[in-house]
Amino acid sequence: MGYAGVRMSAAPQALFVADHPALDFVNTRYGPPNAPVEVIPDGAAFMSWLVEAGWINSAVATKLKRRLGTPALNDLAAEARGLRGWASGWIERWAQAPTADYAAEARRLNGLLAHKRGYVELVESNEGLTLRNHVHLDSPAEVLARIAEPLAELMARAPANLVKRCAGADCTLWFLDKTKSHRRLFCSAAACGNRAKVAAFRERQRT
Repeated sequence: MGYAGVRMSAAPQALFVADHPALDFVNTRYGPPNAPVEVIPDGAAFMSWLVEAGWINSAVATKLKRRLGTPALNDLAAEARGLRGWASGWIERWAQAPTADYAAEARRLNGLLAHKRGYVELVESNEGLTLRNHVHLDSPAEVLARIAEPLAELMARAPANLVKRCAGADCTLWFLDKTKSHRRLFCSAAACGNRAKVAAFRERQRT
């Protein structure tokens, strides 16, 4: 899939078109079912994606690699992929039926969130006093809690009708529609949006 005009990593291709971190995480697997792109196939790729997504910095990634080692990091990536698949299914159901009973899903997410450790610091900046969050990421459970937090925020605060899948052919990407008119249809106007326009033009030419 050629997502022109979209920010990507070198390899594998990480897409950041969702306008919400939880959906960016879900979008780490995308493309047609017969040829999906897997952005986090192993622990090293998962650490790279977390850094590129801005969820951790390179120093934290290096510390995790040294602390956990390659086998544990690969296991963590596998857990993240499992969480992603579960979250994707939940988001799809929730977007269609936001008032359904999701108590079981909430319990699972809360189980992950319970492992979060950190504190808030009051700091002075050029803009005045601000709050800075410090999150401990020393174990796999704490990393998964870091992922669970934006998922919980999405479910609690985002309007379900604005959480959408791209209307492009064979595109599986999710996004949060933050446009003023709430009529966004595509993950990227330069990619799927442009292909849809070209296809519509060719159809008009044929008819």
